[in-house]
Amino acid sequence: MRWTVVAATLLTSACAANPPPEGLLVPPATMAAADEAAPAPEAMPAPVAAPDYPAVTYPAARRGDTVDTQFGVAVADPYRWLENDVRTDADVAAWVTAQNQATNAVLDKLPLRDAFKKRMTALYDYERFGIPRKRGGHYFYTHNTGLQNQSVLFVRDGLDGEGRVLIDPNGWSADGATALAEWTPSEDGKLLAYSVQDGGTDWRTVKVMDTATGSIRSDDLKWLKYTGSVAWAKDGSGFYYSRFPAPKEGKAFQQSTLNNRIYFHKLGMPQSSDRLVYSTPGEPKLLHSAEVTDDGRWLVIYTSEAGDENDIHVLDLAKRGAKPRAIFTGLKNQWYGIGNDGSRFFFQTNKDAPLKQIMAVDVTAPAITPATVIGEAKQTLDGASLIGGKIITTYLVDAKSEARVHDLDGQLLSTVPLPGIGTATGFGGRADDPETFFSFTSFNRPATVYRFDTASGSESAWASPKLTFDPEAITVEQRFYTSKDGTKVPLFLVRKKGTSGPAPTLLYGYGGFNISLTPSFNPANIAWVEQGGVYALANLRGGGEYGDPWHDAGRLANKQNVFDDFIAAGEYLKANGIAAPKGLAAIGRSNGGLLVGAVVNQRPDLFDAVSPGVGVMDMLRFDQFTAGRFWVDDYGYPSKDADFRALYAYSPYHNIKGGRAYPPLIAVTADTDDRVVPGHSFKYIAALQNADAGPAPHLIRIETRAGHGSGKPITKIIDEYADVYAFLGYYTGLK
Repeated sequence: MRWTVVAATLLTSACAANPPPEGLLVPPATMAAADEAAPAPEAMPAPVAAPDYPAVTYPAARRGDTVDTQFGVAVADPYRWLENDVRTDADVAAWVTAQNQATNAVLDKLPLRDAFKKRMTALYDYERFGIPRKRGGHYFYTHNTGLQNQSVLFVRDGLDGEGRVLIDPNGWSADGATALAEWTPSEDGKLLAYSVQDGGTDWRTVKVMDTATGSIRSDDLKWLKYTGSVAWAKDGSGFYYSRFPAPKEGKAFQQSTLNNRIYFHKLGMPQSSDRLVYSTPGEPKLLHSAEVTDDGRWLVIYTSEAGDENDIHVLDLAKRGAKPRAIFTGLKNQWYGIGNDGSRFFFQTNKDAPLKQIMAVDVTAPAITPATVIGEAKQTLDGASLIGGKIITTYLVDAKSEARVHDLDGQLLSTVPLPGIGTATGFGGRADDPETFFSFTSFNRPATVYRFDTASGSESAWASPKLTFDPEAITVEQRFYTSKDGTKVPLFLVRKKGTSGPAPTLLYGYGGFNISLTPSFNPANIAWVEQGGVYALANLRGGGEYGDPWHDAGRLANKQNVFDDFIAAGEYLKANGIAAPKGLAAIGRSNGGLLVGAVVNQRPDLFDAVSPGVGVMDMLRFDQFTAGRFWVDDYGYPSKDADFRALYAYSPYHNIKGGRAYPPLIAVTADTDDRVVPGHSFKYIAALQNADAGPAPHLIRIETRAGHGSGKPITKIIDEYADVYAFLGYYTGLK
């Protein structure tokens, strides 16, 4: 079993790696290592320069007189009114409509738009499977025939049984924007708890299905957020879950979420009668989640606040009236449970191990004394699970996966034979069942799901896609470049086989929240590469590729390192003849949107087109909305003097400078984004459009009935990528 914990960052795992929809994971890639001392590639003619910029009349945005004085600094916020909810503020709604009209007038004339949409539609149209979960001899998994807006949940009776549909969310809404989110089968597989996500919001509604008949029970739970997963009691009588109090009327999409609590829901009873299991009324900012161990004996409670560090409490479910026992407290370290052998619990942790290790503790002992089972390695421990009486670990080696098998004393037994160089995910299952599944991903092949037997060490493909392109026509290589302070940073390059000269290049980055960017498949990027472009991904500091030191080097007062790394990547791409002289585009989402906004302020001359997506653009007010309070561990507190000054120095909204030319820019956001509220992008683009920022178009694309990324229907994904890539391609000379 691999227990889950709600990531306290809650900025986005969904948007960290330029994500595809669920299930798009990949097999092998051909990857040649190189470093920056490699010889320059053979020169080729530069692409044709983009035509003149179109004349754009930007919608009027009234300037208010709001000024906040913070630590003696007068901070103007003239577009504060654009923070208001588009659903309830008529002025904001009118501004959004006018912005989309102005943007579409430009997009409609882009010559690559239709070609990208057609090719991306073909590339997305392939069969794909999610990693199966086994309960009571039943195998639950998602499946998509290709262009279904939402994947369908299936179940098989037995490994090779005939799959039958359990839940098809594609009929839930006319626009395909109501999604099946989290789902959890009961221990015997007879019941299924599943959550519904509407319009991309983080809010979830949980329902319960009888898997034999498909009938929906009366259970209906609301106000779950950041996790729609539940933890079933062993006997199937009900489940544990966490939720928030109902938000104030009209504030569901902007209000900061407080007073999270864990409840037990007994099947057939109204939510109002659910039993409170755990809460921290004196500390309303804490976030809780719970898991039941495979043996059904223990409830493991995770508590976090504003970072990766978390506390652990354990409740003995076999003892009537027992109270949760504190195991690890103080929010000092990361503790991710991977399973238990009786009262001996195994955790992945960064305690005394910046690259992480596995420790075990007896939760019934008078004193809690964790002992090392698998010590810190030279590579970053990325994940671990307890399967079939063995511990499976995955490590990141320069942002690429390796998988290993150990016994419960930590002795290395074998390695998992991965099918190539890329990213391995999964390895879930039961502690007493040797069968597990994993998916393998890279840049140039979509997902294959593999079955692995820990007893025999054998593996076999469980579900393989039929490809809609030739993966051998795409090459992947990894290089290393030098950042401003001399740090070596990894860089992946994806392009057509046999090409080496300068070409329009998409540079993607994230650099935050301990999130590692590893090889993953995205059909949109294949379309870009097929068109003659290069896709580049930089593993910036702030991520987790090299453990806590890499993360710490890119957060709080060190955040400028992230921007320096990205700028250095752009300079490397141009200096080494990879990007065309006028052909470098920058793209990022969420924390990556902040990245793009910051670097284009600092180096508008370096980038030839940019797209910040769903970005955190106002660094002085991010903590006042929805999940923003969880981000202070990476960004700092705007209410603290030193943090304020660091944030103010790079905040994209506050550092737009007139009197110089900004490159063509298309920001992206969505009206139902309650992770990074759209007011961030609204204010940013209003300020940029009203600055003396040169003749290039500075646009915003605002999606309706969509959120931060998860649950977005395929049609909306394709439309967005076609628009953004056509824009970036046009202004970088992509033919």
